[in-house]
Amino acid sequence: MTIALRGGLVVGIQGVERVDVLIDNEVVVKVGANLSGDVNIDADGCHIFPGFVDLHAHLREPGREDCETIATASRAGAKGGYTALIAMPNTDPAHDSVTVIEFVREQARRAGLLDVFPSGCITMGRRGEALAPLGDLCAAGVRLFTDDGSGVQDPVLMGRAMQYAKSLGVTMAQHCEVSALTQGAVMNECACSSDMGVPGWPSIAEELMVQRDIELSRSTGASVHFLHLSTARSVELVREAKAQGLHVSAEVTPHHLSLTEELLTTFDPVYKVNPPLRSMNDIRALKAGLLDGTIDAVATDHAPHARRDKELPLDQAPPGMIGLETALGVVLSSVDLDPNQIAAVMSRNPARIAQITQTHGRNIVPGDAANLCVVDLEAMWQVNPSTLASKSKNTPFVGRQLRGMVRNTMFRGELTVRDGVAQK
Repeated sequence: MTIALRGGLVVGIQGVERVDVLIDNEVVVKVGANLSGDVNIDADGCHIFPGFVDLHAHLREPGREDCETIATASRAGAKGGYTALIAMPNTDPAHDSVTVIEFVREQARRAGLLDVFPSGCITMGRRGEALAPLGDLCAAGVRLFTDDGSGVQDPVLMGRAMQYAKSLGVTMAQHCEVSALTQGAVMNECACSSDMGVPGWPSIAEELMVQRDIELSRSTGASVHFLHLSTARSVELVREAKAQGLHVSAEVTPHHLSLTEELLTTFDPVYKVNPPLRSMNDIRALKAGLLDGTIDAVATDHAPHARRDKELPLDQAPPGMIGLETALGVVLSSVDLDPNQIAAVMSRNPARIAQITQTHGRNIVPGDAANLCVVDLEAMWQVNPSTLASKSKNTPFVGRQLRGMVRNTMFRGELTVRDGVAQK
């Protein structure tokens, strides 16, 4: 069955053009005027993007299926315009064996809504003590390695991991946190934390590790990707490293582009994240870094938690918030990105960093895999937890008016979302 996306503005590698897109047998077969298929989708007034790619999603399965499953996260991702998710390794068991990697892939195949590419652990069990079998995991198709949720504290161990990464052609993705500086911290170290009498999380805890791993990248020649940057100095450090030609990349989350530390004065754990929400000055630097290309990608850090956990006192509640369905709307409501920039930071650059450009982040030309999303960039919508597909509802954006709505998502030529409704 052929499907035609008609009258939309296609965001291709050469720019934006009003053309129709015809899909057959999982691929784009024609791009041009007056095309029709067995099914015709009206895309008038919308932009057609290569499907979004999330570099940073916590799917919770295996181990915490009460918070999220790969199937529910896949549905949430499809509704957000995503056709690929990079699954973080902090599951139980962790992604430190080929067996777990294959389990995650199989669960995603069963869901059939998007591709899930499991990241691999840098260290066994993410404990920071001994390297995971990087060669075996690489041979099984893993291309991004991280202990996300924990930073690798030992510089000798991280340096050895980067040496392996260089020889294997894979990327080390670092959660930048010097844990000795963040013990007991629940929010950014600032006037608010002092007034509230709670332990603060200093910016330097992130920046020291960014600086360390830039130097390790310099000495080993390995590629390093910095997860969820949150401070102005971190952006500056990455900018300097890129200017020196080092193999570094970085991401920012929608919530770090839009929410500030003052929200924690309510003692509401929904605003507790890792790294913490920072100052308005940090937000301005993150936005500037995204606009000038210092920061390569927007990544959700989708972190679902069961209601009973998120309702614990601030110092006991786990950090994190969901973000797959709200990512585009939060970003467009916070940063003035044009369609080409949206495609770059939410699709093409993440696909490049994840090394999945064979099928994702493509140019929307004949022969490309039909992983696409159709977005009304001007549509306004209100966040309602009851309509979210994620199993958990820990979003800080309840009731917020956001700009930019995903109308349709196509995965391997199949409509997984039609008129905003998930089809599975």
